[in-house]
Amino acid sequence: MRFFAALAVVITHVELLKGQYGKPNLWQSNKLIFELGALGVVFFFVLSGFLITYLLLEEKTTTNTINIKKFYLRRILRIWPLYFLIFVAGFFILPKIHVLDHGYLSNYLHENFIQNILLYLIMLPNLALALFKPVPHIGQLWSIGVEEQFYAIWPWLVKYSRNLLNVLIGVIVVCLLTKLFFQFYFMSNPSNETLLKIKTFIATLKFESMAIGGIGAWCVHNKKYYSFFINKALTLISIVLVLLSVYFTPHALQDGLFLIQSVLFIIVIINVSCSGSITNKLENKLFVFLGNISYGIYMYHMIVIAFVIYIMNATGLIISNEFSSQIIIYSMTVGITILLSWISYNYFESYFIRLKKKATIINSGSND
Repeated sequence: MRFFAALAVVITHVELLKGQYGKPNLWQSNKLIFELGALGVVFFFVLSGFLITYLLLEEKTTTNTINIKKFYLRRILRIWPLYFLIFVAGFFILPKIHVLDHGYLSNYLHENFIQNILLYLIMLPNLALALFKPVPHIGQLWSIGVEEQFYAIWPWLVKYSRNLLNVLIGVIVVCLLTKLFFQFYFMSNPSNETLLKIKTFIATLKFESMAIGGIGAWCVHNKKYYSFFINKALTLISIVLVLLSVYFTPHALQDGLFLIQSVLFIIVIINVSCSGSITNKLENKLFVFLGNISYGIYMYHMIVIAFVIYIMNATGLIISNEFSSQIIIYSMTVGITILLSWISYNYFESYFIRLKKKATIINSGSND
């Protein structure tokens, strides 16, 4: 599931970067491709909320507490090494490689350079994205920042909550009310740029999606209610409804569409996690391999897309919307990204993953 979510992001970014490099693209002409990346990110958020909440509940049940220090250590060892590798590359290495020159965005790299770096360093890339132009090839780090901000509060909520379900519902309500407040306040002050940046930053905080994932985890852990959703037909219907929501949701409801999609995604996640018949079909060596390297796929793909576009230009290949051209660019992008992610996983990330496993209290069998 992680791989398919990452692949959705890759597809959107291929078309987005083709447009930014002045090539024919489907980013604005095809609504599904335009939204596919956002769907992938929302899915990641729901999945994170589900996995992390479930693991914390398991630990709390087994040990009667949650070792927050070890929780943070595990998260740091899995996320920070690759995050900071891409961070260093994006600010200090990639700008010196002329084949990866972005043109439009590269011209703005040194504007607010120090402020940008500081925000990325303290795990606020989503705030940097709201305040400044995106840093070429590493804009995807914004969602990693959101996850880190989620991790900062989540173990405390689970550890000290007497009624976690009520807390999760409360998180959703508070987040929605906060976003509605800034939405209506901005509507009455549409020329206020500071307010727009605050609203944009708050919009990135999809804690509601993570809380919905957490509710799914609570149901599975406590063996309550989730069995109503275990149904192959319902899984398929949920996937279809996610795709249909892209086309048929009224414009006025677009800002809240991710909530509906999050609910549909948790139905899919619960079915894949708890339905043996579905799990048996998906648990194979190829999908396990792709799932293991999916973090790398998400982190490296923007660099690879820029490189592939350069290669196609340099060799005289035409980047168009013709089928043959699409096959070439997607095959090269996905192939090189998977290769690079495999190398990263085996020769860089694996060292920190081994350290992470030593810090793991419960052998959950998860690859989170």
